[in-house]
Amino acid sequence: MKKTLLMIVVAMYALTACNTMKGLGEDVQKVGSKIEDKAEAKKK
Repeated sequence: MKKTLLMIVVAMYALTACNTMKGLGEDVQKVGSKIEDKAEAKKK
């Protein structure tokens, strides 16, 4: 019983961590896009 409960808790934690990292990746991508846009504007 304890082992099953532990496995469920670990699985839930892992899934939550994946969603958090996905969100972080999207935020970093948005910042990168803004930096690229500003760099392109400076070239012109």
